[in-house]
Amino acid sequence: VQLQASGGGLVQAGGSLNLSCTASGRTGITNIIGWFRQTPGKEREFVAAIRWIDGDTLYKDFAKGRFTISRDSAKDTVYLEMNSLKPEDTAVYYCAASQMGFIARNGALYRYWGQGTLVTVSS
Repeated sequence: VQLQASGGGLVQAGGSLNLSCTASGRTGITNIIGWFRQTPGKEREFVAAIRWIDGDTLYKDFAKGRFTISRDSAKDTVYLEMNSLKPEDTAVYYCAASQMGFIARNGALYRYWGQGTLVTVSS
C-alpha cells in the first residue's frame, strides 16, 4: 500500500487548507486512514481518522469543530479539511493506513505511512 499526501502550504491564521491522502496498491487490506502531525522536537500526534467501510470518524480534541475528515472510496482518497487554523497547527502532516478493525489513535497500529505534507500557519 502506498499513500500520497498533498495539499499542505502556507496560510495565515484563521485560514483553511484541505489535505488529501490518496492510496494505491493493495488498498483493500486497509480499514482505517488516519492523519497525524509532527513538529521538530515533539512526538507524533494523532489528528483524526476514518474507517473506509462506514465512514466512522475519530478526532483528537484540538481538531474537533475545526477539522473534518472525509473519504471518497471511489478515488481511494481521504481528505482533511482544516479550518480556523492556528499557528500551533504548524506541522508536517502524515496520513497512514491501518489494518485494524477499530479506529486507533496510536500510530504504532498504522502499518503504512505517506511521506508527509508541510502545513505552515503564520500569525
